[in-house]
Amino acid sequence: MNPPQPGTVHAVLEDFLGHWQGTTRLAASAWAPERLASAEISFTRAAGGFAVVQSYRHTEANGSHFEGHGVFTVDPDHNDILWYYVDSMGQPPGAPVRCTWVDGVLRVERHSDRGTARHTFRVDDGILTHIAELRLGDGQSFVPFMSSACRRA
Repeated sequence: MNPPQPGTVHAVLEDFLGHWQGTTRLAASAWAPERLASAEISFTRAAGGFAVVQSYRHTEANGSHFEGHGVFTVDPDHNDILWYYVDSMGQPPGAPVRCTWVDGVLRVERHSDRGTARHTFRVDDGILTHIAELRLGDGQSFVPFMSSACRRA
């Protein structure tokens, strides 16, 4: 990967730029059944093109909502992408995590004492897909908890 020039973003992030709208499917949990929510995702240039700010929000039929905000930036020493993230669940943000980019798929795994969250982002045929999965214990498999499909607004 080559670092971006001022005013541009890393080529890996270019396809994500813009405002997207669609739906998020939330998996059944101990707190609620499986359900759909309206979703909005935006990716915008920041810091002279050296970063991309990601904003996500979904709103459920009952009016409740969730939002998360990330910053993707390039680590010039390793020439890869880092993701800083915070959301409305109230946990303090952790350290940035390194992203992988393989065959048009941007993947991030965030580890904490509670488990591992894996996020997968891709754009295919004009549809942005964001899948989030959880692994709550060692040796456990990842279980999808959220899947969004959005088109440019």
